[in-house]
Amino acid sequence: MAATAFAGCTVTAPESVKTLGAPVPTAVATPISEASSATEATDPDSCAGLSQVVSESDGLYWERRGSLRDLGAREFAQGEVTADDDGAPVAYTVASGDVESVIAERLCAYPNLAQMNHVRVIHPGHVLWLTPDPAIPWVPYYAPGDAPAGFEQIPYQQAIESAGAAVDTGDVDTVRSIWNDTLKPMFANQTTIDAVQEVVDAGDLDALRQLFS
Repeated sequence: MAATAFAGCTVTAPESVKTLGAPVPTAVATPISEASSATEATDPDSCAGLSQVVSESDGLYWERRGSLRDLGAREFAQGEVTADDDGAPVAYTVASGDVESVIAERLCAYPNLAQMNHVRVIHPGHVLWLTPDPAIPWVPYYAPGDAPAGFEQIPYQQAIESAGAAVDTGDVDTVRSIWNDTLKPMFANQTTIDAVQEVVDAGDLDALRQLFS
């Protein structure tokens, strides 16, 4: 998982803040900082900036900074948006032909939606959850944050995807088995292990979805 300092439109966040994914292309937009997030776009067909998912806990807990907006369906982003009571997008169902970067553009979001949802490539019918719960830990898709040089990513990613598939079918026992037998031994940070273990033991599907699905 790449990590860069979170840069706002007018201010720079502390170095301890991590952002999920690669740097935003400057030709597209810049992330929205806490200082600038209150400024909304006056043009209903454009974004004031890109909403970003950041972490101040070394990648264990994440929160969204800046507001998501649905600018409407377009070529390569024809899927259905699910919104909360205030009209803010909370989930996106991928349609055939959709492209991750265009979905992100439609939602005024930083283009890291696949990684946030523990997949390498999005697919039709896939529900992308857009805003993490900052009280629930998140497990990186590509490798543990403290993975050593030479870490074998493929078995790790396969286990993450298997755990996510089990979450999607409500099979908590399989999720627990995958975590305890396969994934947990791949982590070295005890704080991360303890936080994830607590969620796995509790068995709440919404929390498990954020971990693996």
